[in-house]
Amino acid sequence: MANKSSNPGNFANNRERAAEAGRKGGRASGGNFANNPARASEAGRKGGQNSHGTRRPEAANDAAAT
Repeated sequence: MANKSSNPGNFANNRERAAEAGRKGGRASGGNFANNPARASEAGRKGGQNSHGTRRPEAANDAAAT
């Protein structure tokens, strides 16, 4: 088995360094909608358009005929 202290990049050896890296990653991501309601609203609108906004009119007629 390899000696744990031989790898200075291993966060298992230094929990403080691992916690610091996690905090930096969380701040850099910017993907949390809880911090930006306008961004969340925009994403919801885009999702709705993609799932419902592109329906073809003839597809609706086909569904009614069956």
